[in-house]
Amino acid sequence: MTETLILIGFGEAGAAFARPGVTAFDRKTDVSATRAAKLADYAAAGVAGADSAAEAVAGADLVLSLVTADQALAAAEQCAPFLAPGAMFLDLNSVAPATKRAAARIVTAAGAHYVDVAVMAPVLPARLAVPLLVAGEQADAAAARLRAYGFGTVAIAGPSVGDASSIKMIRSAMVKGIEALTAECLLAAHRAGVTDAVLASLAASSSPADWSVQADYNLDRMLVHGLRRAAEMEEVARTLEDLGIDPAMTRGIIARQRALGRLGIVPAAGLAAKLAQIDPPRAEEAA
Repeated sequence: MTETLILIGFGEAGAAFARPGVTAFDRKTDVSATRAAKLADYAAAGVAGADSAAEAVAGADLVLSLVTADQALAAAEQCAPFLAPGAMFLDLNSVAPATKRAAARIVTAAGAHYVDVAVMAPVLPARLAVPLLVAGEQADAAAARLRAYGFGTVAIAGPSVGDASSIKMIRSAMVKGIEALTAECLLAAHRAGVTDAVLASLAASSSPADWSVQADYNLDRMLVHGLRRAAEMEEVARTLEDLGIDPAMTRGIIARQRALGRLGIVPAAGLAAKLAQIDPPRAEEAA
């Protein structure tokens, strides 16, 4: 039996995952200014376009929600009343675990299955080779169906909705944070006319350590020198301000360095031990 797969949302991810014969719906077809362009996107990918979410998901076996983060919950609300009993609603959107759990309640109340899926890398150029993490009561079945569709790197994150999105969201704090910090640093370097020198200095001081080793080292330095480094970063912020660059990331660095420095902790050996010192078990967890 041929499985009916539907894409809700047809932006970069939808187009990357599409194949001829699939049906898609994107709310941009509801807007006259964007309708023609979106219909052209459907045609280029060889997919059929539905006129509404209700029309798209009616009778579908597998629904992939690929909308923007601010529309993830709304998409679940719009689709849920029209999902067939036992249909799988796979939420691939980059949203918080709490948002996914809220969407899951809506979908399961309608008699369908909700699956938390995290897309763990850019969809281009990987397309169906992009790594996916899958979580929820139907994770194993959903993973099998994703593989059958053509996704080549699918792993189970856990049995509960939120297990996959927790990994995605927390990882993003580092990945997107580095991107934002890169922009802040290099905009200031450009404004000061020292871009090449700053990049050369960074290259010379970059550590070859893996993430666990680097994280252990970073926490050690913050616990020992956080107060001094916060004071230094105040001067960094002043430097950026003098250049006309808003030190948004730098202000956060100041606060985090100062908070860890104020703990007055002599760092224990090892990353796990340091984390336990910084964030000891709460009473309800220790009981």
